[in-house]
Amino acid sequence: MRISTSQIFESGTSQLGTLQSQMAKTQMQLSTNRRMLTAADDPVASARALEVTQSQSVNSQFATNRANARSALNLEEVGLASTGDLIKDVQQLTIAAGGGTMNDADRLSLATEIEGRLEDLLAIANTADGQGGYVFGGFKSTGLPFSRTATGADYFGDQGQRKLQVASSRNIAMSDSGSSVFENNLTGNGTFLAKTASNNAGTATVSTGIVTDKTKILNHKYDISFVNDPLSASGISYTVTDKTSNTAVLPVPPAVAAIPYVDGQQIAFDGMSVEVKGNPFNVDVITIEPSTKQSLFTTLQDLVNTLRTPATGGPGQAKLTQGLATVNQNLEKAFDNVLTVRAEVGARGKELDYLDTAGDDLDIQYTATLSGLQDLDLVKAISLFSQQEMSLQAAQKSFKTLSGLSLFNYI
Repeated sequence: MRISTSQIFESGTSQLGTLQSQMAKTQMQLSTNRRMLTAADDPVASARALEVTQSQSVNSQFATNRANARSALNLEEVGLASTGDLIKDVQQLTIAAGGGTMNDADRLSLATEIEGRLEDLLAIANTADGQGGYVFGGFKSTGLPFSRTATGADYFGDQGQRKLQVASSRNIAMSDSGSSVFENNLTGNGTFLAKTASNNAGTATVSTGIVTDKTKILNHKYDISFVNDPLSASGISYTVTDKTSNTAVLPVPPAVAAIPYVDGQQIAFDGMSVEVKGNPFNVDVITIEPSTKQSLFTTLQDLVNTLRTPATGGPGQAKLTQGLATVNQNLEKAFDNVLTVRAEVGARGKELDYLDTAGDDLDIQYTATLSGLQDLDLVKAISLFSQQEMSLQAAQKSFKTLSGLSLFNYI
């Protein structure tokens, strides 16, 4: 079999090139610690690695979203904590205002201090979120959520809760509307509000009241009306009228006589009970109406107005006592509402902690899966590289020897 010189060189250089290419690929795998340099190296594993990489990127974005949501919730928590502290401070001032040692001038000073607290509350409600919006503005972020008015403050935001996707199947609220925080406060005891009429001439006051039977609550408006009664030991009797249905409630029909009034006695009807103290006058009235939602700003403004009203004589002192008691009830309900919102914010933060833990575990799983698909077996690769190096050296040496053979060496 004859082999030409050109064939020897072509075959030799081709083989050397193949060995060098294989060795270069192994060297590239060693330098990158990657088994797959191109998709052609392992199409199935390459496609799987792409899916896992994309999932890992999405998981990383969820982690970023959770950090942003936690930052927003922390900012809201600061505002809620400040609001709670402010309410407790105002409650202490309200209790102090009802003390017997204070005169009208002292209460005017307290009113000025409460107005300062009102401005502080407005600043908290208009807290900026650092991104051009406001923490308690809902979806609206182009203007201040609250604006000061003569009766407290008006809300110009909406009821929206901004949400952020923090996991593959979980969107979490990262804010609460100012309406739900500062205006979602029930008056009275949360079911009904009892108060004395503003034009009463006597010294009667009424308690917050309690619900004795929820099934009998009608959510109607009532008047407890007092009339002179010479047959009563106190000289006063009372009737209770359902103003919504315009029917008599007490005394129970067909009785027509009024019920003798006893100082400190409970007056119970339609699942409700209130305690009236003091000395009511003829035609004095105590009103009872269903609880409604009232802004915390309005409550503080009512307190300011109450403190600025002179408490002249027994009736004036009674109006002051009743006004302060009503304000204190509303402040307590506002505080409970703030605590409720804070609990919700805390629950969201706790959920973010759990999601962070799950996200970290998932990232570890993704990393392990990618390592199994892409990473190089170093021991095997180094062994292969050494083998390829030896094969290349042997091929180079044999090619040198073979290409050096010539008949001219024997002539």
